[in-house]
Amino acid sequence: MLIEVYSDVVCPWCYVGERRLRKALFERPDLAVERRWRPFQLQPEMPPGGLPWREFVVEKFGSQERASAAFDTVSAAGAPDGIDFRFDRVANAPNTADAHRLILHAAEKGLEWAMAEALFRAYFTEGRDLNDHEELAAVASGVGLHGREVRGFLEGEEVADEVWRSQSQARRLGISGVPFYVVDERYALPGAQPVEVFLRALDTIRAEKAS
Repeated sequence: MLIEVYSDVVCPWCYVGERRLRKALFERPDLAVERRWRPFQLQPEMPPGGLPWREFVVEKFGSQERASAAFDTVSAAGAPDGIDFRFDRVANAPNTADAHRLILHAAEKGLEWAMAEALFRAYFTEGRDLNDHEELAAVASGVGLHGREVRGFLEGEEVADEVWRSQSQARRLGISGVPFYVVDERYALPGAQPVEVFLRALDTIRAEKAS
């Protein structure tokens, strides 16, 4: 079973969805699943250096008060899954193209999901700047990649076209928000579903494939 996960590392619900899907797969150890990260930038037109967090938040939500209410909701949703959202530590809203490139690069070494998890944590819990190549290299070193090699990779444009192709593919599929899960190129599951919903979907798809 192939699960393509359209996601962005600055999407809090994507972080919640990643944890919940991982829990569901843990409960189905006999199910052979390949997960693939599919880059989706929520803000593809974000300036290369990103925007100050407060400026971005007010532009997106209309006010700091509305933003705080939204952050409280997602923080409460993520807590049972072990996610410590610290929106007070976030300093900027980055352009995530390089973070997506880094995940695709890590995938070549079998570290795709470790890298994604580390970037989610770096942004939402540690408040790291995902526009900063030194910060990205430090996060990558934490999952087993070589910092110097990662810095060299980030200075180039390798796999940048894959990020844009994934974004274009998402548009063709009608995906306008993430997380979004495509199973075996046939089944679609939007949103950070509860573990029970993931389990029902996995069981139903497995049964259909076996029939």
